Amino acid sequence: MQFCHVICSSGIFPETYIHLKEATVKDRGQHETVIPGELPLGQELTSTLREWAVIWHKLYVDNKTTQFRHVQQMTYSLIEWRSQILSGTLPKDELAELKKKVTAKIDYGNRILGLDLVVRDDNGNILDPDETSTISLFKAHETASKRIDERIQEEKVHLLVLAFRIKFFYVVFNGSTVLLFFIFFILFFFASFICSENYLVRWGSNGMPKEIEKLNNLQAVFTDLSSSDLIRPKISLVCQIVRVGHMELKDGKKHTCGLRRPFGVAVMDITDIIHGKVDDEEKQHFIPFHKVNITLLILGLWVSLKLLPGDLAQVQKDFSHLVDRSTAVARKMGFPEIILPGDVRNDIYVTLVQGEFDKGKKKTPKNVEVTMSVHDEDGNLQEKAIHPGAGYEGVSEYKSVVYYQVKQPCWYETVKVSIAIEEVSRCHLRFTFRHRSSQESRDKSERAFGMGFVKLMNADGTTLQDGKHNLIVYKGDNKKMEDAKCYLTLPCTKMEMEEKEAPSGKNLHHLANFTPTKDSTKDSFQIATLICSTKLTQNVDLLGLLNWRSNSQNIAHNLRKLMEVEGGEIVKFLQDTLDALFNIMMEMSENETYDFLVFDALVFIISLIGDIKFQHFNPVLETYIYKHFSATLAYVKLTKVLNCYVGNADDSSKTELLFAALKALKYLFRFIGIFVACMTAILRQMDDFHYNHYINTFKTRQDIIDFLMETFIMFKDLIGKNVYAADWMVMNMMQSRVFLRAVNQFTSVLNRFFLDQANFELQLWNNYFHLAVAFLTHESLQLETFSQAKRNKIIKKYGDMRKEIGFKIRDMWYNLGPHKIKFIPAMVGPILEVTLVPEPELRKATIPIFFDMMQCEFNFSGNRNFHMFENELITKLDQEVEGGRGDEQYKILLEKLLLEHCRKHKYLSASGEVFALLVSSLLENLLDYRTIMHDESKENRMSCTVNVLNFYKEKKREDIYIRYLYKLRDLHTDCENFTEAAYTLLLHAELLQRDSYYVYSQQELKEKLYQEIISFFDRGKVSVSVVFLLFTGKYLTEVKMLVTFFLFQKKRATFYENIMKAMRPQPEYFAVGYYGQGFPSFLRNKIFIYRGKEYERREDFNLKLLTQFPSAEKMTSTAPPGEEIKSSPKQYVQCFIVKPVMNLPPNYKDKPVPEQILNYYRANEVQQFTHSRPFRKGEKDPENEFATMWIERTTYTTAYSFPGILKWFEVKQITTISPLENAIETMELTNEKISNIVQQHVWDRSLPVHPLSMLLNGIVDPAVMGGYTNYEKAFFTEKYLQEHPEDQDKIELLKQLIALQMPLLAEGIRIHGEKLTEQLKPLHDRLTACFKELKKKVEKQYGVITLVSLSCCLVRLSVTSVASSVVSTSSTSSDSTSSRPGSDGLVITFCT
Repeated sequence: MQFCHVICSSGIFPETYIHLKEATVKDRGQHETVIPGELPLGQELTSTLREWAVIWHKLYVDNKTTQFRHVQQMTYSLIEWRSQILSGTLPKDELAELKKKVTAKIDYGNRILGLDLVVRDDNGNILDPDETSTISLFKAHETASKRIDERIQEEKVHLLVLAFRIKFFYVVFNGSTVLLFFIFFILFFFASFICSENYLVRWGSNGMPKEIEKLNNLQAVFTDLSSSDLIRPKISLVCQIVRVGHMELKDGKKHTCGLRRPFGVAVMDITDIIHGKVDDEEKQHFIPFHKVNITLLILGLWVSLKLLPGDLAQVQKDFSHLVDRSTAVARKMGFPEIILPGDVRNDIYVTLVQGEFDKGKKKTPKNVEVTMSVHDEDGNLQEKAIHPGAGYEGVSEYKSVVYYQVKQPCWYETVKVSIAIEEVSRCHLRFTFRHRSSQESRDKSERAFGMGFVKLMNADGTTLQDGKHNLIVYKGDNKKMEDAKCYLTLPCTKMEMEEKEAPSGKNLHHLANFTPTKDSTKDSFQIATLICSTKLTQNVDLLGLLNWRSNSQNIAHNLRKLMEVEGGEIVKFLQDTLDALFNIMMEMSENETYDFLVFDALVFIISLIGDIKFQHFNPVLETYIYKHFSATLAYVKLTKVLNCYVGNADDSSKTELLFAALKALKYLFRFIGIFVACMTAILRQMDDFHYNHYINTFKTRQDIIDFLMETFIMFKDLIGKNVYAADWMVMNMMQSRVFLRAVNQFTSVLNRFFLDQANFELQLWNNYFHLAVAFLTHESLQLETFSQAKRNKIIKKYGDMRKEIGFKIRDMWYNLGPHKIKFIPAMVGPILEVTLVPEPELRKATIPIFFDMMQCEFNFSGNRNFHMFENELITKLDQEVEGGRGDEQYKILLEKLLLEHCRKHKYLSASGEVFALLVSSLLENLLDYRTIMHDESKENRMSCTVNVLNFYKEKKREDIYIRYLYKLRDLHTDCENFTEAAYTLLLHAELLQRDSYYVYSQQELKEKLYQEIISFFDRGKVSVSVVFLLFTGKYLTEVKMLVTFFLFQKKRATFYENIMKAMRPQPEYFAVGYYGQGFPSFLRNKIFIYRGKEYERREDFNLKLLTQFPSAEKMTSTAPPGEEIKSSPKQYVQCFIVKPVMNLPPNYKDKPVPEQILNYYRANEVQQFTHSRPFRKGEKDPENEFATMWIERTTYTTAYSFPGILKWFEVKQITTISPLENAIETMELTNEKISNIVQQHVWDRSLPVHPLSMLLNGIVDPAVMGGYTNYEKAFFTEKYLQEHPEDQDKIELLKQLIALQMPLLAEGIRIHGEKLTEQLKPLHDRLTACFKELKKKVEKQYGVITLVSLSCCLVRLSVTSVASSVVSTSSTSSDSTSSRPGSDGLVITFCT
């Protein structure tokens, strides 16, 4: 921009809007580059904000509110920080800190917006890949990706903490003394019954905490709340109060002290707090107690709660005023949503559920107290191993609440057992049962009356199973109850006893060293356990794998059984399991079998984590790869197994394994990612000399072949499997640039050693072409899919590598010379992929290869054609376009270039031009189909599908044709168009007619097809179609062969019954015109016939049309539109009702046909439709308006009859008829109507006579007189004959039709007289008199026609046979052919 420095001059911008910035200009001229002088971070902020703004705008347009606001907040933060940075006022330390925040925010935002990862040095500066080694670049990507993953993990996992604080606690008594209260707080999740650990508060009788230092500091956090907890319908805070003191609330020195007695309970619904609807940490909530004793006057407590995001460490950092290191932590009884590597937990939760104890010699039930303790196998007590609740140290013995005189106490008291992992295998839980007396003197004499125990680890090394356990209550000597050696040999649960008794059939109670009693089996006790451990498993197969070193002979078995272990158990031990797998692979390297089993196990675990149920463990796997994976040489074995699976892809036994491996490649390659980086680093340092020298080191030609083969396969594999993440743009582009240079080096080797006739290597060249195409079409190089900023960045740094490799593919193809024929048709698909890349120069360079292939096959195939190329191109084109490739510009360019080359060729000019236009037509249909497949209108999708399948039917490509048939069928069934679905399947059935009946698979397919067709017809309520098509028509033999005789007869009888009895509503038919350029090409300026649904009115049909095209304008006239409407950019829709023309099958002619069947054929099996629109032609004749009234009739002829494979077909023809022809048609229809009703009465004498009476009266009435008067005035005049001499034959025909009506009316009046009733006699007399007068007049003017009935029976009359020699010259409707019932049994005599 040039600025004016002369004061009198003026510039194009106001001075106040211009700010000059410091900048450096490189390469001045047309391609100069302006580099701003501001800080690099300021430049990055500017470009980032511009890139985010585009996405921000799209989120707003797409109404993605949450993401829009998220981006808005990040954008505002960056704008503010940019201002601070550019101000230049920040101290150095603050600037450095702000720089970290800015880069972290940019990197985080780029990741969640799907943008590329930015790699930086330790100071936050963007790394220049040209100045950074490949390995350093790889490590920088790993570090940056890991840092962002950790940040996202903090937000994504939704670990939540509920901060809880007791403000006040009120209890007032009526003169009673209480030693202590135990108050247990838990979170209870309804519907899942998962609880948290207890938070325990010990409250003294003086109204203060037992530990005075906790006064005003009673607070806890409930941790591990996950995102699934946020959506639970109800969450409650439950408070249980246990009183410690006497049995009853009475004073007295002789009463037993220290008993734990139930006191009260309080519940608060905290769902709104968990859901975030209430968020006020200062708000105090009062929770009233449910009283259990009337002596309590006031009871309740005040609490405050707040939901905090993050794990415990994060919460302590961010909310230090609420949570500090002295705050009690109550974990959830169960695992959090994510178990990160390094998280160690070993908690055993034990719940005293219930019991039943016989009262023995006592008159009342016992007051049972359960004492729980943990002992080792020698009976030694584990000190402080039991934790009643968070906030206090453990206890060595836990005593239950005592219920007064309850035979079946239910406790539901939960405690946590914490012991060292290595001690679990040696320990067990012991439970002793004692009756507690309210009197101290009696209580001292009470001894334990029974005991039970349970081992924490089973004999096979697995941990005690989660769930309820019914323990055996042993009774006997108290000293022996305390001796572990006496009872540990006995079964501890009733299930274990039943298992041990079953084989021997002996009762094991006598084995106890306790004194047996007859009541020893009456008592019962139940506990429930839950193991939350990252080191102890309850699965024996997983345990066998984790302990593989101690059981090495079963490694193979345990690896196979791993894939049967429940997924939830595996993810809990993910790090240990992965460590075990890689240790087996590396330490047992002499056995290759383990390599395959370990590989399969890895694939299983990766697939498991890919499942939606465990997908939140993805970050755990990422963390393991980054932090804990150490088997650096594992990639050698992994790649070896993968190559073996790929190499044996045709082995059906390995298909599932290979498919699973391919799905897991993303993570498999993460274990070998550093190997690819190392290889890239080596190749990057090689120049031309190195490549040439390396090739020259091979001693034999075969060595070079082997090297190139392996290299091409490896490169293709690495390119196709995405070794690096998609957002590692710099690393991906670096690898592509290095690989491209290497491939180009190897092309010279191909040309030098393997091109001549003697040394040509087909497979080597084939591998090269497939590698080059894979490289060119890789997603990381498709610039059109990127933002403009990213596109410019890549082109500036690396150029468009697709063009370079694409031009090389073209040159290498032309170098092949006579070898080209060996690559046809195999290379048609790959070259098509290249030409479809939307880069104009690349397309222009590679499309001519197609002509070269045509020419090559034409010259060398011997058949002088290019059918192989043609068939392959059509097949691949269908696949590629459906897959999303190709566009209108490609269609135009392909047609243009093919036509240019073909027209210059001596022999391909004709056939080549036909092929070019054919491919262009196919592309148009395929592009329409692809576009419309995303349309909400299924009707449009059906139309495009039919266009495509018709093309393939013409080209006899049955494989593709059938595929589209079934797509059409699916569309019909989705819309409940069952009749059309049946006709669609019939097209497939017709193809199978040609196949041999002796092929069993074909037989099965046919049977299945016909069963489905019959079912669809039945659901579509068109029984006549089923009978005609399948039980009487051309498919009869086929159906009989495929369906059992009984089923055949049963089905046929059912459909015949439906024909005669079931009511079938007649559908309306509509003509719909789509005018204007706003419609897609397959609809534009075309008219279609639509078959309406049952009882569908025109108003409803119109509404449906306009719903599909909301911007369309409805036309009110039925007249054809003018050119201005057809060429308009708008959309116009025209809709009106049309009438189907009945086309009765030949086998029904000259036979009595029931009215039900005629009704069917009036609306079905029809292919022609008419719509008559009256208009005036010429000046109006005041004496006879009828003479100038013309009828324009539109005739629609469809490719298929209705019903068919669609509910609509396109208009084919429009015809206009004259008034005279209209009169002839009217007379023909009237005569046919008389003939039909007379014939019906001849066949069925029971028919009612009223319809016949009305028809006859309407014709012979003097006011109507047959309607002949108007005809006489209009056509039977000298003036008309002079003006229209060509109509002489038509006038004679009209007169004959008038005369023909007389014998028909006579027969009708005769039948009317035979069915005469007393009531109808006056009417009949009048009809007879009127007809006599009418007949006299007609016979006098137009002659006499006599109908002679054969076999004494009047048969169906075809009035058109009367004048078969007279042919209408302008009408092409089906009326001019014998489409109505015939009259071959009549002799017609003309008398004058």
